[in-house]
Amino acid sequence: MSTTRGESTTASPISISTSPSSGPGISISTSSPAGSSSSSDSANSANSHGLDEYGYAPKLERSIGSFASFAAGVSYISILTGTFQLFYFGYGTAGPAYLWSWPMVFVGQLLVALVFAELSSRFAVAGSLYNWTKQLASPTVAWVAGWTMLIASIVTLSAVVLAFQLTLPQLWSGFQFVGSADDPVDYALNAVILGGVVIVFTTVVNAFGVKLMSRINSAGVFIELIAAVAIIILLALHVKRGPGVVLETRGIGVDHPGGYFGAFLVAALASGYVMYGFDTASSLGEETKDPRRTAPRAVLRAVVASFVLGGLILLLALMSAPDLDDPLIGDASGGLQHLVLTTVGGGFGVPFLACVVVAVLVCSLAVHTATVRMAFAMARDNNLPFAEQLAHISPRFKTPVVPAVVVGVLALVVLVVNVGQPQIFTVITSLAVGMIYLAYLVVTVSLLVARLRGTWPRPLPDGTRAPFSLGRWGLPVNVLAVLWGVAMMTNLLWPRREVYNASEPYHWYLQYGAVLFIVVVVGGGALYYRARLRHRSGVLASHASHASHASHASHAEGSVPGKG
Repeated sequence: MSTTRGESTTASPISISTSPSSGPGISISTSSPAGSSSSSDSANSANSHGLDEYGYAPKLERSIGSFASFAAGVSYISILTGTFQLFYFGYGTAGPAYLWSWPMVFVGQLLVALVFAELSSRFAVAGSLYNWTKQLASPTVAWVAGWTMLIASIVTLSAVVLAFQLTLPQLWSGFQFVGSADDPVDYALNAVILGGVVIVFTTVVNAFGVKLMSRINSAGVFIELIAAVAIIILLALHVKRGPGVVLETRGIGVDHPGGYFGAFLVAALASGYVMYGFDTASSLGEETKDPRRTAPRAVLRAVVASFVLGGLILLLALMSAPDLDDPLIGDASGGLQHLVLTTVGGGFGVPFLACVVVAVLVCSLAVHTATVRMAFAMARDNNLPFAEQLAHISPRFKTPVVPAVVVGVLALVVLVVNVGQPQIFTVITSLAVGMIYLAYLVVTVSLLVARLRGTWPRPLPDGTRAPFSLGRWGLPVNVLAVLWGVAMMTNLLWPRREVYNASEPYHWYLQYGAVLFIVVVVGGGALYYRARLRHRSGVLASHASHASHASHASHAEGSVPGKG
């Protein structure tokens, strides 16, 4: 690959293949793009911002470095949040052998992450899924992808903050503000109160700008990673049985309609609920330094790190548990928190549970941040009501403040609606994750169609290839990612009573709530877009690039002698 005259050539490519993007292997290039010396500044600017082809003017502050980008993806996945929040569900549903769902989900999500890494290397722009699909498919498909992810992310924020109820009262009983933790209704109401306080915090932080958010997030992720390694070491020191424990079903599934396999599919949701959100690193593309190289690495590293550390915690927890017959291990009031405390002792366990609280906090912050970027991206295209207000960038904080507040308010509404509902944890979590997997599926299908049509891979605007490419592996990886997405969607949204209406009294709207909600929200939203929004869709004048303004002016003036 040639380099611009006068540019540094010290950066060497990291690659399995040096062929073009359509060549035989996955490649990550770190060399400088080609260009003439007279246009090097403009080329570097294009590579830095990558917004001209969208017609956007750069408005967001580019301050996120490599670790902060990685931290954004890791904190959304949040190893400690997911494992500690959902271990009880997986273990209580399918016993120790449920752990096999962890590598299964990792392989499937890695396929999706590879697809996203390739897309984030080509399109470094806010609202990743929405803007990717806009380049690959029709405006309607793009809007559905963005709208689905936006609503799912708001619900996800509500779901994540509920995890504080699983940890804080175990640290100190005073955090149970309402009644008793033994009463399911009081337990759920207290979860709403704790979650509401956290949402107010994440709203304020996001309103004050991406620098503050990234500092808090990076510090929190650093603490989370150190805590995860320490938990792994301490659990390893208390091992009581061998890794063969993951083959134990403990008699579960005898009375299940699908036998143990049916129970395992339900328990697999505990792993599926954890390993997503890695696209957050790419959603911050307009605020990341050198995003076309930084974002793909951050996406993939976040998935791999979460798999390794989370998997070791789960495996060693089973190997070190004092008593696998302890009913609290499979109960929401106990779970992995209870197992760690009883295994390593309160003296060590309590500080680690405090680290879990930090992990949940930065996870909530990352979810809120990603949701704000999606709302901003769609509003900038005039594809949401009150678009001008939602797309406004605060000149002081260099961030979209109004979406931060709106997302916080809507997440609080989701919590309040579920006051008095003991099944709030599984219902909200299942609904949110199901919609996110649907949005992911829209992207992978759109890219697969583009591949089959021969319109992908696509070079950068300057004619060079994107730094990260799947090469000849692109098609098989893409196909498998689509098949995985369909399988997970089916498993997530299947209206099982043990997921959506596990306790009495029975409510049909809970059992079928996820499917009905998605049909109404996504279907209704698509109809609204087709009937109204699409007729006014287009980059807001306040966000249009100079090139876009010039183009519009040229069209308005008509043909001018001497001009193109």
